[in-house]
Parts: sequence; structure tokens; C-alpha cells
Amino acid sequence: MEKEKIKVLLAEDDRNLGNILKSYLEAKGYAPKLCINGQEAYDLFTKEQFDFCIVDVMMPVKDGFTLTREIREHDRNIPILFLTAKSLEEDKLKGFQAGADDYLTKPFSMEELLLRIEAILRRAGHSAQGAKIFRVGSFTLDYNRQILERKGKELRLTSKENDLLRLLCENTNEVLDRSYALNKIWQDDSYFNARSMDVYIAKLRKYLKEDPSVELINVHGVGFKLVVNT
Repeated sequence: MEKEKIKVLLAEDDRNLGNILKSYLEAKGYAPKLCINGQEAYDLFTKEQFDFCIVDVMMPVKDGFTLTREIREHDRNIPILFLTAKSLEEDKLKGFQAGADDYLTKPFSMEELLLRIEAILRRAGHSAQGAKIFRVGSFTLDYNRQILERKGKELRLTSKENDLLRLLCENTNEVLDRSYALNKIWQDDSYFNARSMDVYIAKLRKYLKEDPSVELINVHGVGFKLVVNT
């Protein structure tokens, strides 16, 4: 997908900042649509097709956490970047739990925003080449489509869920080193990123428990192991 075709839902209640971001993204070849509150953004999301969401956390009518959860009910696949003035770890974790793929703390540079968007799009598979299909027990992971399928039932994964499950599949019945996974997906093995990865591991474990032959276990002090009992 070329950048000029990427439609961005931009939810930002600060009109001045919103217009600056909109103009910058347009100059970089994106097609953003600006909404000034969470409800307006949700209504637009349900009416039009978007490829990427930029969501401010603190918005009137409906905050960014609520908006993200509601977007995820419709589309587990679309990349979501949080914009937040909050630097508390608990707020960032809350954002990841709601379904965000990454976050930027205000103030930030336009260059950093662009790099974050491009990195998320790469992880989401927009630059992926060739088919990547993994089979784990009764599950099939279609990495390019970010879909986990079992017995005809499809579940759309977030980009980080998708990347993490792929690494686990590539190391089935072997230990996936925590530090390696963090650097591969988050590009940083900091304590905060380790906490956020634990959130995604818990989500994947919940999805996979439908097949009793598949287990996602913690290897204390080392990492994780995707076990498939044949």
C-alpha cells in the first residue's frame, strides 16, 4: 500500500494541534481526517474505511481509551497510535490494554510522529513480502493478514499480537528469549516494554486456550515457550 492511499483517522480535541498534524500528514502523502472528540471519531470510523488511527487520550465526550476499545470491537487489525500528555506508566499500560500499538508523549516532534507511524505500518505488514502461514495445533496464523483461525472462526490480531505470535510460532516447543522478543518487536528491552509485552502474552494465552493441546508458558527469568503437544 502506498502512503498516499493510507487513510488516517486523527482524533485530537486541540484544534490547533489537530490542524498542524493534519497538514503535516497531508504533506507526507497520507490522507488524514480530523475529529475533535471521541464520539465524532467513532461515528466516522463506523462510516468510512481507515488504515491507521491516531488517538489523543484526553478528549471530551469520549476519551481515547474508550474510543480505542470500541474501535477494537469492530477491527482488531487496524494500527492505533496514542497521543498522550501523561507520562505515568499506568496510563501507558492502560492504553496498551485498550488495544493501542504504540504511544507518543506530548510534546513530540513531527519527525518522531512520522517514524512511529512508519514503524507501526511495517510491523502491521504493509511492507511484508510473500505468504507467511503458521500452524499451531488446530490454529492457523496468517501473518500477512493478521488473522488467527481455528475451525472456520477468524480472529483479527493487533500488530504486536501478530508479531509476538509469529516469533512464538517460529520457535515452537523452544524457549523464546524475552530480551530478543522485546528488541525485535519494541526495539527496546526496557522494563516498561517488558510489562507491556506481558499484557500481550496474556491476551495470546487467552486466545490459544481454546485448543488444550497448545500451551503458552512462562519460563521464569528467561522468556516464553509455545508448547504444542502432539
